[in-house]
Amino acid sequence: MENNRQNSTNINWYPGHMAKAKREIKEKLNLIDIVYEVIDARMPLSSKIIDIDDLIKDKPRILIMTKYDLCDKEKTALFITYYENKGYKVVPVDLMNNNNVKRILELSDEVSKDLNNKRKLKGLKPRNLRALIIGIPNVGKSTLINRIVSKKVAGVGNKPGVTKGLNFFRVNKNIELLDTPGILWPKLEDQDQAKILAIFSSIKEEILNKEDLALEAIKILRNLYKEKLENRYNISISSELTDLDVLELIAKKRGALEKGGLISYEKAANIVLNDIKNNAFKDITLDRLN
Repeated sequence: MENNRQNSTNINWYPGHMAKAKREIKEKLNLIDIVYEVIDARMPLSSKIIDIDDLIKDKPRILIMTKYDLCDKEKTALFITYYENKGYKVVPVDLMNNNNVKRILELSDEVSKDLNNKRKLKGLKPRNLRALIIGIPNVGKSTLINRIVSKKVAGVGNKPGVTKGLNFFRVNKNIELLDTPGILWPKLEDQDQAKILAIFSSIKEEILNKEDLALEAIKILRNLYKEKLENRYNISISSELTDLDVLELIAKKRGALEKGGLISYEKAANIVLNDIKNNAFKDITLDRLN
C-alpha cells in the first residue's frame, strides 16, 4: 500500500431479501397499529431508513435509539431534540441493562387504549395491539425484541442479515410484534453516511475493502475523537500524519506485521474494525447535525 493511496471506496448493498421484506411490509401494513422504528444512537442520522415514511405511511411511531450506552450522550442529545422537534416520540435504550424498555411499553399502551376506545365506539371488541419493528441491519432489533418479550425469541448477532423473514411474536397479553429483517435503501447516495453504516457493521463486510474502510474509520475518529484513538493504541497523532501513517503506527504498536517486519495492512485494518465492532471505543457518535 503506497502512502499516497486515495480512498476510492464506493459502498452499496441491497440484497434481494431486503426488497422482498419491503414488499411484505407494505402487504401487512393494514394489520399494523404502531411502528417501532429502531436507529443506532451512535449514528442517529445515518441509521435512519431514508424512505421509511413511504413504507409505513402515517402509522403511529416510536423512534427507539438503541446502543445508547455506547454513544456520546452530549452529541446524541442534540439528535433526540432534533427528532422530538419533528414530532417523534423518542426513547433512548441501553439494551445491555434493559434501561428504558418499559417506556416503549408505556407508550404502546397509550396507543392501544386509544385504538380500543375507537373500537368500542364502533361496537367492536378490544384486541391486541400489533406493532411493527423496523430498522437497518445490526441496529439491535433482535436484542430489543428479546428485552421487550423478556426472553430469547429472536436470533442475535453483530453482523447484518441474521433475520431473514417477517415473524410475529407475542410480547405480552396486549401486544403482538412483527419482526422484520434489517433493510437499507436501493442506492446509498450519501457515501459519508454509507461509510458510517459500514464502520458499524450494518453493511455486509464481505463486499467491502477493509483497508479502505479502516482508513475511513481512522479519518472520522481522529477528527471527532482524536484522544480516544490515541489512547486506544497508545500513539500520538500529529497533523502532519496521513490516515495511512496512523494505520501504520497502529500496526507497529499491535504487531500487525508480516515476515521481515513489513506491515500487514490487512491485519492492521482488522484490528481497527474489530475494535469498533466489539465496542472498544465507548461514548462515540459519528453523525453530526449541520
